[in-house]
Amino acid sequence: MDGIIQTAAVIALLLMVGGAIGFTRRESFSLRWLLVAAGLVLLNDFLLTRGYGLLPHVIPKSAWNWQGKVLALAATLAVAALPAFGWRRSGLTFAQAEGSLKSCLLVALLYCGVFVVIALISPNESVSPETLAFQLTMPGLEEEPFYRGVLLLALDRAFTARARVLGADWGWGAVLSCALFGLAHAFNFSHGHVALDPMTMAVTALPAFIAVWMRLRTGSLLLPVLLHNFGNAIPLLL
Repeated sequence: MDGIIQTAAVIALLLMVGGAIGFTRRESFSLRWLLVAAGLVLLNDFLLTRGYGLLPHVIPKSAWNWQGKVLALAATLAVAALPAFGWRRSGLTFAQAEGSLKSCLLVALLYCGVFVVIALISPNESVSPETLAFQLTMPGLEEEPFYRGVLLLALDRAFTARARVLGADWGWGAVLSCALFGLAHAFNFSHGHVALDPMTMAVTALPAFIAVWMRLRTGSLLLPVLLHNFGNAIPLLL
């Protein structure tokens, strides 16, 4: 029940904030696509939690949520295959926009350098092969196609106004998708208590803005996926 309330709260927040933004600029707002985005958040959370515990375990129980991640990824890929979305429009392509890689690779190297430094100065304990395998694969493979893929596409269609910043066309969809990514990691409802960890929100939302910038610049999720998994795994390796 706590998980349902938590998801409902996030969706309500999305609709309230999104609606407030949209109705101030009605000419560039689509309520239908905002509702689609809310539905995607609900679907993603439902599958990540195995239907809030209603779906049986198919993958044997382990320390990590392999089954939820696989189910959520499968749903994201199915949504991306719909004509209203499309694989390429959702960023599921290896092709990079012309002239985008030079600046993006420089930022990627800086990003990796920061995470290496953090890993070197932070204490680290030995990890299991399963933990390492999970962090090298599932976070980036599931979260990037969702947050920087189909969810970003839906929100970009809900808010069509754009501003050119750092070589990319930004809209409210990019901002909201990053905020939702942060909330997914920092917001919690348990036993009647609401908790929001500001530090976790900042630590997750900032890399999300870098990832969404790369997605907008290159038109592809390739770099965001690789960097996401690198950032998750490098502290376990150093």
